[in-house]
Amino acid sequence: MRILLLTAGAGGMYCGSCLRDNALAAELLALGHDVVLLPVYTPTRTDEENVSEPHVFFSGISVYLEQHVPLLRRTPAILDFIWDTPAVIRLAAGRGVSVEPELLGDLTVSMLRGEHGHQAKEFRKLIGYLKQQPPFEVAMLPNSLLASFAPPLRRELGCPVVCTLSGEDLFLDGLPTPYKMEAKALIARHAPAVARFVATSDYYAGFMAGYLELPRKQIATVPIGIRADGFQPAASRDPQRPFTVGYLARIAPEKGLHLLASAYIRLRRELGLAGARLEAAGYLAPEHRTYLAGVTRALAAVGLDGEFRCHETIDRARKVAFLQGLDVLSVPSPYAEPKGLYLLEALATGVPVVEPRHGAFPELVEKTGGGVLFAAGDVRELAERLLELARDPARRAELGRRGSEAVRRHYSARQMAERTLEICAEARRGFAAA
Repeated sequence: MRILLLTAGAGGMYCGSCLRDNALAAELLALGHDVVLLPVYTPTRTDEENVSEPHVFFSGISVYLEQHVPLLRRTPAILDFIWDTPAVIRLAAGRGVSVEPELLGDLTVSMLRGEHGHQAKEFRKLIGYLKQQPPFEVAMLPNSLLASFAPPLRRELGCPVVCTLSGEDLFLDGLPTPYKMEAKALIARHAPAVARFVATSDYYAGFMAGYLELPRKQIATVPIGIRADGFQPAASRDPQRPFTVGYLARIAPEKGLHLLASAYIRLRRELGLAGARLEAAGYLAPEHRTYLAGVTRALAAVGLDGEFRCHETIDRARKVAFLQGLDVLSVPSPYAEPKGLYLLEALATGVPVVEPRHGAFPELVEKTGGGVLFAAGDVRELAERLLELARDPARRAELGRRGSEAVRRHYSARQMAERTLEICAEARRGFAAA
């Protein structure tokens, strides 16, 4: 099958959706399919071999300039060459341009207006390029914020469009109310051009059916999968290492590092656990440095800042080493997560997880048997669950063993690719019959 897979770059960040898209494309290629992984906004950053195309469409710079400089909406595409090159886009992204939704309402709505928005020229550039390529049998979008791509792709390429649902409600809910309502209405307007939506968990399929007012039968589930090669459990545990709690996600309020720090304080100062460490790693955006500083201050106020370390962004080799140095991982996200990639990576490495009982976490923990749950937002219960595992090494080891085996059995990139192919085949049959 020849598949066009669009992926939305996230600047210099290791983005869970980018990692998923790249793993999916790589696995489809390994299965012998002809896949073109095409970035939009910025080049993607992955911690495995990057199989995306070098050219970036809808360059973040062009999209921004066309939103704010009317003249540039009508200039010849050749004049965009300088700021459409990957090197220039990376340079701009590396300067920490904010992607906070409260600042991007008008741009989001314009993009969702598609061929009738301020970025109409970018649609013409993309379609012009794709029509020069060998025909595609399916086109896939990375999220519903790009739903405006569906009508022109379906019309001009003559193939069905499949759209992933992967956490865009967090961004939409951050938009000022008028923009949020208009954005959701525009997504709904484009939905008939989408053959199937694909959610990354059963939870998210049901949630987004209500959130975007989509027919539930139009949404399939393809659980996220990883290439577990390299995520091997540590050969042995250093007996001198203190009990180590880990956090591996973006350093941001919606991921809950502050909640984990509060639980750690209770663990050490109220529940009597002697000797421990709190290790964190993940992308830290410029606008969240004050947030991290607040977490550090809270630990320092009770004399625990010396037990805390934040590694920020780490590559794959360092990530594996980081995970192998943990006794338990917890990302107590207040946001109901639709994916949980970091859980799969921790479990694959034999590290048990302690997660809130919402979002995709219950189905992941239930299917893997590799962790325990607590009431979302309940710092006291989180601390108690951590204490139970700190005092029961045998249970930690059993949870880690079960989780490592189950990830390889149920959440492999191969299984993700095979399920995706089934949905693409269904979309093609429906398109041919229409």
